[in-house]
Amino acid sequence: MGRGFGWLWAAYAASAFGTRFAFDAFTLIAILVLHVGPTQVSLLAAAGLAVGAAVAVPLGPWVEFRRKRPVMVAMDLIRFAALMSVPAAYAVGALGFAQLLLVSIVVAAADITFTAASGAYLKWLVRPEDLLVANGRFESTTWTTTILGPPLGGAAISLLGPLTTVVANAVSFLLSAVGIRAIGGQEPRPVRTGDRRFRAADVFEGWRYILAHPALRPLFFNTALVNGLIMAPVPLIAFLMLGPLGFAPWQYAVAFAVPCVGGIIGSRLSQPLVTRFGRHRVLLTAGTLRACWPLALAFVGPGAGGMVLVITVELALITCIGVFNPVYATYRLEQTPTDRVVRTLSAWSVTTKTTTAALTALWGLLAAMTGPRTAIALAGLLLLTTPLLLLGRDYSPEHQAS
Repeated sequence: MGRGFGWLWAAYAASAFGTRFAFDAFTLIAILVLHVGPTQVSLLAAAGLAVGAAVAVPLGPWVEFRRKRPVMVAMDLIRFAALMSVPAAYAVGALGFAQLLLVSIVVAAADITFTAASGAYLKWLVRPEDLLVANGRFESTTWTTTILGPPLGGAAISLLGPLTTVVANAVSFLLSAVGIRAIGGQEPRPVRTGDRRFRAADVFEGWRYILAHPALRPLFFNTALVNGLIMAPVPLIAFLMLGPLGFAPWQYAVAFAVPCVGGIIGSRLSQPLVTRFGRHRVLLTAGTLRACWPLALAFVGPGAGGMVLVITVELALITCIGVFNPVYATYRLEQTPTDRVVRTLSAWSVTTKTTTAALTALWGLLAAMTGPRTAIALAGLLLLTTPLLLLGRDYSPEHQAS
């Protein structure tokens, strides 16, 4: 797909690996370096994500009518500077919880803005017929770095401490900025028709477009709910496996790292499946199957049987996700007009992240009242209803926006 896509892909791989390498680094720093309690750790995880999403909301309209490549480089450099402030403050004995919270907010807002800008840039950079291939390669890279990053990051933390992974993550964003800068070419400046002034209504344009679109609207609600209901029970599963069931941390890591191979398999299958069966059937089938597996995690037990159950369920789930994600991401880009891509992707990302944060907090309270297994089972049961949102819609290519 050309030199430009090659550089974009390399930049994505660098930043994705850095992010996975530094998985849970802020949580570990808060616990091991700042010695904070569980309430503050939960605040760091939820507030950073939610406030960062809120900060990113007005950036969508601002980015929409600017060249996307400079914005992407700027977001990489902002993330690099924000993350490097953590080891710098630690070196002079000034690192505190408030700084960790602020940095997590800045990084979350920059993540959302970068993702939205990169989606619009990808739509301009590659031919329409290559979008599914491009998204499949990004999806495959995501799961590859998910397999490799956390174990290597865990080893680095054991040897050199959690601040090491923060530095590595910061450097990965610097490498990403260099790669994006190397793409070259002359990206045209978007032209805004009508009133060129910023309007408050521009902030909500992404949500208006999604909610008015007969196929994107149910897909929007489906992806937000599925992501949230898959992620909300994760801390409860960790509590069960590492607590009452007696799994060692390395066993827990293996149980969730090995199945990520399914993401690579699924992403490689997405294009051949669409070619053979059509986009509509693949979206409905993969979107339905990914909702069927998590309920079984409520029945995880101790020992080898429990490990096999978790690995099997996660492998099936992640394979379905690996098929679904590139197809739905391509469809979303095709259905969104060029002058609304950034605002639409920003609205989508903000909603998904805030839904996940809210459901994670809610499921923590639910587990306190009913027990972790009941809460995990309820999330699985609710997931079984989410495919209903995909029914009765036409996702074929001919139903496409300009």
